[in-house]
Amino acid sequence: MALPTPQLIDKNYCHQFNVAVQDMALPKKFTFPFFYQPHQLAIIASELLQEWLETQGQQLQNFAIDGKMFGVLVVQDKHKKLSYLAAYSGKTLAINTSGHQFCDCANANDLLDEFVTSEQLLINYINDHIARLLENHQIKQLVDEIEQLKCSGEQAIVKQQQAMVITRKQRKISREQACQTLTNDQRQQLERKLSAQSIAEKNTLRDLKIASINALAVKTATLNTFNDEIETLKKERKVRSNDLQQHIFSQYKLLNSDGNVKDLNEIFSQTAHQIPPSGAGDCAAPKLLQQAYNLGLSPIALAEFYWHKQYGQSIQVRQHKQYYPACIGKCQPILTHMLQGLNVDDNPLLDNKASHKNLDIVYQEASFLVINKPAGLLSVPGKTISDSVKTRIQAQFPDARGGIIVHRLDMATSGLMLIALTSRANKNLQHQFIKRMVEKRYVAIVDGIVEQENGVIELPLVGDFDDRPRQMVCEKTGKVAYTSWQIIKREQGKTWLALSPKTGRTHQLRVHCAHHLGLNCAMVGDDLYGKSAERLMLHAKTISFNHPMTKAPLVFDSIAPF
Repeated sequence: MALPTPQLIDKNYCHQFNVAVQDMALPKKFTFPFFYQPHQLAIIASELLQEWLETQGQQLQNFAIDGKMFGVLVVQDKHKKLSYLAAYSGKTLAINTSGHQFCDCANANDLLDEFVTSEQLLINYINDHIARLLENHQIKQLVDEIEQLKCSGEQAIVKQQQAMVITRKQRKISREQACQTLTNDQRQQLERKLSAQSIAEKNTLRDLKIASINALAVKTATLNTFNDEIETLKKERKVRSNDLQQHIFSQYKLLNSDGNVKDLNEIFSQTAHQIPPSGAGDCAAPKLLQQAYNLGLSPIALAEFYWHKQYGQSIQVRQHKQYYPACIGKCQPILTHMLQGLNVDDNPLLDNKASHKNLDIVYQEASFLVINKPAGLLSVPGKTISDSVKTRIQAQFPDARGGIIVHRLDMATSGLMLIALTSRANKNLQHQFIKRMVEKRYVAIVDGIVEQENGVIELPLVGDFDDRPRQMVCEKTGKVAYTSWQIIKREQGKTWLALSPKTGRTHQLRVHCAHHLGLNCAMVGDDLYGKSAERLMLHAKTISFNHPMTKAPLVFDSIAPF
């Protein structure tokens, strides 16, 4: 049954539910935006917005042809009446949305004040001036002439050097013959003549080099005049662009529940890079909270979903209508400030879900181990959780030397790992990984039916700088990633797969399964690229390698716990 289209209550961006929600139980705490399951109120609000996008939001559908994050914020007014706000990530454009209001963080008039307008005009003028200089016919002519001078000068010098080699041999022959046929005086006279010839040839070579250098210097000096002007303009553009960006960031005056205000420059001054990244403040979650605070409304629940009806050229690995957390790079510093004063859900990422799980040793020798890592256990200590494979091995084997961890599995992934107990074993096993001598086979369950029986996926991967640890598919900047796969079975709308990665990129198997150019079926329980569940259905089942000491081939296998 289709949900009714939301209606605008007033011009304050609040939208009616049009379904009975007033008697629904409210969440005890506000949504932790970086890891959550949407509350039912937020789901209803999302579905209402999605219905509007389907029926009336044609311009936004076109605008979001390569995918866009939308967000809803359930709010409560002083009379305890519920409504919701809507926003989308990115600049809020001045387009006709049939009366549907979307929130923004900064006032459009503030972002287009006199300073911004004048500076943007000046930067545009500098850009045009640089473009005209780069297209200057004289610059191109000078570059060509310099190249020609270099070529002709080098040719003349090489020609002279080759001639000198010949005459040097001739002089040597003349001296040898003189020793047999000429008198002492004649030999001295010949030697003076040959020496003068050698000096003259060297002087000619020197003059050719000097002439080439001088000719190039004249042309290069003229070209440098243009290049210096271009470089000066580029430096001025950089300074003005930075100042303009800082000014724009200062216009994002973000509130929190306590009524405290900070602009983006203040918020990001405490981060590692100290400078707000491009697009900071334009994501959906900050826009929604800012509008709620401005209107004196109480935030109740938040949800963000991805809208992407047709795949286009998007490099994001997200599913249409699926809920996703706020991004880390841009939103974490902002929301840390904006959520102050709210009673927010605990961060589940701080919980050690593997504290009660055993780390089983499958095989043990003096130099190495094969262990079976449980899902939820880190491979190495994290920022907030120290419990990990490494710390447990260090505690159990205090005499272990070297790096111990030869390779890693994602925290959510279970299965076989190699552990080095000596520096020599660590070096040897790492060498095998670098040379791709180690073979691994994973078992996974994906959400959907994969039609083919087997295949190969080659999608280059790169980290999403603004939303680590998420990865993106990018042909330009991504690193080669290669996965072969085959069907194990299909059952109840899901597919069991055997996956064999030939490279070891971060989240390679998860992205290759989820991306529409891969299998287009996210793994069950993949909270980054699919839907959350009790666990990620990915297990490192088999590993084969050579013994680090004897070089004998070894193969180990484990049973998937699902």
